[in-house]
Amino acid sequence: MDAGTLRQARLWSGLVLFSYVTLHLLDHAFGLASLQVMNDLLAWVAPFWRSPPGTVLLWGALFIHGALALWAIYQRRRLSMPTGEWVRLVLGLSIVPLMSLHITGTRIATALYGADPEYAFVLLAIFVAQPMDGVRQSLGLIVAWVHGCIGLYLVWRLKPWFPRAMPYLYAAAVLVPVLALLGAIEAGREVAAASQQPGWLEALADKDHLPNAEQIATLYRIEAGILWGYAALVAGAFLARTVRAGVERHRGLLRIAYPDGRVMQVAPGTSILDASRLGGVPHAEVCGGRGRCSTCRVRVTLGADNLPPPSEAERKVLERIAAAPNVRLACQTRPKGDVTVMPLLPPTATARDGFTKAPHVQGQEREIAILFADLRMFTRLAESKLPYDVVFLLNRYFAAMGGAVERAGGRVDKFIGDGVMALFGVDSDPSAGCQRALNAARAMAEQLDELNRALMHDLSSPLKIGIGIHAGPAIVGEMGYGNAVSITAIGDAVNTASRLETLTKEYSCQLIVSEHVAERAGLDLSNYPRHEIEVRGRREMLTIRVVLQAATLPIAAPPPNDA
Repeated sequence: MDAGTLRQARLWSGLVLFSYVTLHLLDHAFGLASLQVMNDLLAWVAPFWRSPPGTVLLWGALFIHGALALWAIYQRRRLSMPTGEWVRLVLGLSIVPLMSLHITGTRIATALYGADPEYAFVLLAIFVAQPMDGVRQSLGLIVAWVHGCIGLYLVWRLKPWFPRAMPYLYAAAVLVPVLALLGAIEAGREVAAASQQPGWLEALADKDHLPNAEQIATLYRIEAGILWGYAALVAGAFLARTVRAGVERHRGLLRIAYPDGRVMQVAPGTSILDASRLGGVPHAEVCGGRGRCSTCRVRVTLGADNLPPPSEAERKVLERIAAAPNVRLACQTRPKGDVTVMPLLPPTATARDGFTKAPHVQGQEREIAILFADLRMFTRLAESKLPYDVVFLLNRYFAAMGGAVERAGGRVDKFIGDGVMALFGVDSDPSAGCQRALNAARAMAEQLDELNRALMHDLSSPLKIGIGIHAGPAIVGEMGYGNAVSITAIGDAVNTASRLETLTKEYSCQLIVSEHVAERAGLDLSNYPRHEIEVRGRREMLTIRVVLQAATLPIAAPPPNDA
């Protein structure tokens, strides 16, 4: 059975158990209304869980989820893990010890002795007869609820809709157990008061077919057996992983090498992510190594033949992110021999980094058009103005230029001082990108004229701009660090476009565009002066067109999908 099937079994069995716990807590919350309302709801829900299909579903889910939890412990290559992982593990292992008495006193008592305990008996036992048992069972329900919430969070946080839903889900995660506790306390007070009435206890015992003293003693022995058996299973899982580790070491070690020169020697069967954990190599793992988020992915640079083929579950995740053939999920890949790998995401990667991204976001080489624009002599103008006025003018200028770029179908890459860098054709074909870049230059010139008219009383002289446009291959991708991450481009074409913008000073013009851009756009610029220039870093001469006023450019026909 592959990892994907096991993960689905764990998820669905957990959902069944979480649904059972949720219904319990909601029923308890209605104790704020009255004990009778709690019993009415119990009478509506209980028949399903006590029916043969419901019993098989509930106990089957409990067995599968528990068995898979023990299997996960056995498979772990190390017990050192993030605090959140430890919390989830401890909470999960605590559920059976905390809830064993409740299970024995209700489901097992019903199966063995035909007891039919309603909430009155349960509340009497835990609030009047044995208050500490009440604390234990209440804690068990809350632990089960929190464990389930953490599990759902680990699954849902990778979904695009989760950030929007998180405030509401968080509110529900807090309110449900709080209301359940308040409802149980209120109903417990009602039962405590009723128990003081003569004959009430006898009537309750007769009505619910409660077990006698001897049967109760038997139930306690059964509960002790459950606890001892459960403890043996958990201890056996930890012992088995120790034995397995010894056997693997006896078979020999393999080497996993990283870009910084570190090399980990691990036993065969160890995943690449576990090797990183063992060696203290920082490695992204948003989903905790469950093969869901894809943030642990690595590029295998050497030793690809020593890797088993991806499982069906891993293959689906790799297809979702359009991964290259030499990219694997570190948490799912267990080398059979020496390999060299390179983690593709920083250790600080978040769930958003695991979302499916377009190829140009992940990083690829493609032909695009690049536009650079810069204000002329703005530094001299700024020296005569207050800082507030300088910021005001620049913001007006950036808004006008950025709006012109975006309306033309481009993407503002960055604002540099009083300059603008924009990309065209990042998510379209190069011809469309060149057309949009030329249309953007024309629109920017028109917007600058409008801005000068609007600010004529605030400026000693009109604002002037120089624009350079070139197209060619560039590496496009999401680059940066922390909050300063954006889609940008690097390469010779970018440097050339910047150089053309600088040349507008020498030619005393508003726009210089390479002939290649005009040809790609299908635009006839033969009426504009033609020059051949040398560009630093390029061997060939570059043919350019010099446009005195960009507003005189003919409008480039939009690509067919824009019409």
